[in-house]
Amino acid sequence: MLALALVSSATHAQGPNLGKPVSPAEIAAWDISVFPDGSGLPPGSGTPAQGARLYAEKCVACHGEEGKGGRNIALAGGAPIRNMDSARTIANFWPYATTLFDYTRRAMPWHLPRTLTNDEVYALTAYILALNKIIGDNDAMNADTLPKVKMPNRDGFKPRFPDLMP
Repeated sequence: MLALALVSSATHAQGPNLGKPVSPAEIAAWDISVFPDGSGLPPGSGTPAQGARLYAEKCVACHGEEGKGGRNIALAGGAPIRNMDSARTIANFWPYATTLFDYTRRAMPWHLPRTLTNDEVYALTAYILALNKIIGDNDAMNADTLPKVKMPNRDGFKPRFPDLMP
């Protein structure tokens, strides 16, 4: 019985031998979070015109013409949210433009996430913001300009983690 306890103790101390240690470089490749104040935004830039071309190529099949909705959620338009059943779009729901960048970079296109370049994500973000009349058709989005965009519903949220809000 004592021998079993010693073997069990020794095995437990080494761990179950699953996986491999992760290097700081591997962690950095996945540490792509962008916060509401813009910290974490990468270098790059994009305009609505550039985004329109990319949208037609990579997004329209799911999100429809001009972001009005297709097989998936609409990205443009939307009346003010009145209750939990209201349709949510970028303009009437999201409080920070940086969230749009973060989500697009991390999850789109749905079948090939994380394949867009930073410039492509900035361009798509600019296009979607321009569709919603939040920025002008000639406004470039980058790490300096994107955090300054004031979303229509910015003041409509009570954040769960207020210490993370700018």
